[in-house]
Amino acid sequence: MLQGMPKPPSADVVVIGGGVIGCSVAWHLATLGAGRVCVLERGQVGNGTSAMSSGILRTHYSVPQNVELARRSWRFFERFAAHLGDDDASAGLVRCGYLIAAPPGDKAEALRASLAAQAERGIPVQMLDAREARERLPIARFDDDALIGYEPEAGFADATLTATSFARAARRRGVAIHEGVAATGLAIEGERVRAVLTSEGRIDAGAVVSTQNIWAIELAAWTGLAVPLVAERHRVLALAGPAPYTRTMPVFKDLASPGMLYARSYGGTQMLVSEGTAGEVLAAPDTTQGEVSLDLVAAIGEQVSVRFPGWEEAALASAWTGVYDVTPDWNPVLGPLPGIQGLVVGFGFSGHGFKLSPAIGEVLAQAALGLPTAVPLAPYACERFEQGRRLTGRYGAGAVS
Repeated sequence: MLQGMPKPPSADVVVIGGGVIGCSVAWHLATLGAGRVCVLERGQVGNGTSAMSSGILRTHYSVPQNVELARRSWRFFERFAAHLGDDDASAGLVRCGYLIAAPPGDKAEALRASLAAQAERGIPVQMLDAREARERLPIARFDDDALIGYEPEAGFADATLTATSFARAARRRGVAIHEGVAATGLAIEGERVRAVLTSEGRIDAGAVVSTQNIWAIELAAWTGLAVPLVAERHRVLALAGPAPYTRTMPVFKDLASPGMLYARSYGGTQMLVSEGTAGEVLAAPDTTQGEVSLDLVAAIGEQVSVRFPGWEEAALASAWTGVYDVTPDWNPVLGPLPGIQGLVVGFGFSGHGFKLSPAIGEVLAQAALGLPTAVPLAPYACERFEQGRRLTGRYGAGAVS
């Protein structure tokens, strides 16, 4: 029997998954007066895929719905402690801006259109020349770029800190968070979810929100529905170069590089860098650290050296792997699954989950309670894949969307 739960165990809403998305959902449910809310986390809050996030925050997307989710999320991050009603809450936000550069051709045109769409929504964006870009990121070169965009209201933050802050604020509002308790199935009766089956017993539920990340693949066995999702392992490097990549320098996206690299300051002096293209597809969900081969380090290092003069001699300070939950169009599935009442899902964030987590938590909580959602969820429906309505952005499938 779960500690702190009434007998028989029950809740008005059960949230499966205690990562940054699940904790955001739980807090938003509590603020909306959802009643008895409990979160089930198989490990510890914020220590799954959230713990490996690069933490980049931007509103730059070519999918309009993503822009709106990112804008709502950025506004939340800007006043994080105030929103949570906790002066000690922190997301570890570093405001340094976001710089994105494109080579001549299709990517430059896609970038131009995306910047225009952001500006139309009132998001501050600028187009820079090479000199202006170099002033903001002096360790890089921009001689060959056709277009350079800059988003001053962007940066990076700490996903684990964000998750634990959401969790603490949710607990203060009465949410029960059970760590070390795994969901093992759903009890579905008459096309409606009635309970969550767990490693500690059954919990009757008025509604269920699944925020299981890579473990959302388990929903296929639980519901009998196809779950368009794969787990992909991605490698991240921390490099020590000839000059510091300081926290005042912007996050950078290089559309000209083969791997569409992204980079940011790490530790105030090093460069955190990774590719924004497809990673290693895993046969099953797995967050254990994978191998970071010397060949991969060399391949990423070669791309870095093209953009950052002198960094061909950079030293590898550290390396690690994180895992994305990836859908066929690299955009999430949000909302109900067809034919099953009382179940709301959020999966397939494909590297976007942390930066969108405040707004995703809001809309999934609203959907679970039958309320109008702040951002329409129809474009994110799971059925879009069967119906040929993929959410593929101007840059194609990938982590910039």
